[in-house]
Amino acid sequence: MKTKNLFLVIFLIATQLVTAQTADNKFAVGLNLLKNEYNGEYGSAIWNFDQKNNYGGGLSLSYYLNPSFDLGLQGTYGNYSFNKDVINRFTGNKFDASLFAHYKLNNGYILKKESKLSPFISLGLGFASYYLDNSGIPYPTIIVDKPDFIVPVGLGLKYQFTKSFAIQYQYLYNFTSSDVHDQNRSGGVVNNVFGSTGNPALKSGKDAYGQHLIGIVFSLGKLKDTDKDGIADKYDICKDTPEGVKVSDNGCPLDGDADGIADYLDKCPDTPSGVKVDANGCPVDGDGDGVADYLDKCPTVAGIAKFDGCPDTDGDGVIDSEDKCPTVAGLAKLQGCPDTDGDGVTDSQDKCPTVAGLDKFQGCPDTDGDGIPDNIDKCPNVAGIAANKGCPEVKAETKKIFAQALQGIQFESGKDVIKKTSNSILDKVVTVMKDNASYELEINGHTDNQGEATKNLVLSQKRADAVKAYLVSKGINASKLTAKGFGETVPVADNKTSAGKAKNRRVEFKVNF
Repeated sequence: MKTKNLFLVIFLIATQLVTAQTADNKFAVGLNLLKNEYNGEYGSAIWNFDQKNNYGGGLSLSYYLNPSFDLGLQGTYGNYSFNKDVINRFTGNKFDASLFAHYKLNNGYILKKESKLSPFISLGLGFASYYLDNSGIPYPTIIVDKPDFIVPVGLGLKYQFTKSFAIQYQYLYNFTSSDVHDQNRSGGVVNNVFGSTGNPALKSGKDAYGQHLIGIVFSLGKLKDTDKDGIADKYDICKDTPEGVKVSDNGCPLDGDADGIADYLDKCPDTPSGVKVDANGCPVDGDGDGVADYLDKCPTVAGIAKFDGCPDTDGDGVIDSEDKCPTVAGLAKLQGCPDTDGDGVTDSQDKCPTVAGLDKFQGCPDTDGDGIPDNIDKCPNVAGIAANKGCPEVKAETKKIFAQALQGIQFESGKDVIKKTSNSILDKVVTVMKDNASYELEINGHTDNQGEATKNLVLSQKRADAVKAYLVSKGINASKLTAKGFGETVPVADNKTSAGKAKNRRVEFKVNF
């Protein structure tokens, strides 16, 4: 009994010392009902409920270390026996005490921290002592020599009804350091134990026992309330509230108008929700225009009262927020933008802002009415076609002249000297250009494939340049003329025949606009 009393004293002293440090409900005391299960030389009663009278009780004290772990002390006392038959049996009592750690699954990683159901894994280290049961039959009985070291391992499940009360079930399997705490079968001679030479039934391994524990758990400790506002620090997000100030459930001073200024400091406690306020809790006028910001449609820019605090920079009667041209006086019908030419197209959108035009042509006129606005019409005063950029279609007579020029312009053989017989056709081209000032003429020189290609390319360019020079000499503006040589690269006939080669030696005229 001395060992039993020693463990009880140690357990009670530890309980008193630890609970003196209780804070924020981190400690909990458990009251347990117990069923012991033997596993040794006689056999195994693990999870065997046919073995009766192995009951007892116990206490536990646990400390919340973090969301994953609890640490604590646990002690149990109760019956310890096994009945295989009328001979192979023993009976007694057992006391154990251990330090333990619980790994909780509702730690925020596996299950939610807020879960009321908390599965856990247990691991501990402690001692167990065994005692004679004087109320039982004298023989057989357990052997009592010294305490065991024990290593309890197990699983448990806890359900938290409230912050202060829970029920818990736990199963522990206790590994022991001894193998002689089950029976004396020698008629009272302690040294002749079960499994000796006279009773060869020794089983390898140490004795072990299991435990079913079901009980209730009470959380301990008074929650801290530093500012004495009635809200514990654990739940108080405003721990320095002045004494006497009314607070909400989270411990912060009440703010009836939700403007960020607590009621006890707010000089305007009825400010509409969402209104920006100053340090006194009153609506502010940031731009100083006499209109409070929550009524000011332009709270960062000084404005005028008739426009609810918004400015009209250009003074055209259209407030800047609706004025698409806020720095230039304009018309209300055009959202404050000007229309210099009065054609109904705002200057910013008008491609011809100083000349009245048509909306479909972005404010530009179509003087000749050919459907091509003057700003892109190369011949704005003469109706034309889109293909010629607003200029009239090239006349049939002109096309005929250009067709004659294909073979009618002759050069000295292998040279860029124009034969005088070609002057008549060139003069007709001069007349065409003078009669059509909008024309831009492209002069393209071509050769047959006789001779080297490089020389032919140079020759074709020189001949085109010669034609251009002639036209310029007759008064045609050089800026209206472009000369290009293509050599033998663009044949129009087969160079294998003389007739084909003659067709390929040509000068072509192309009108551009």
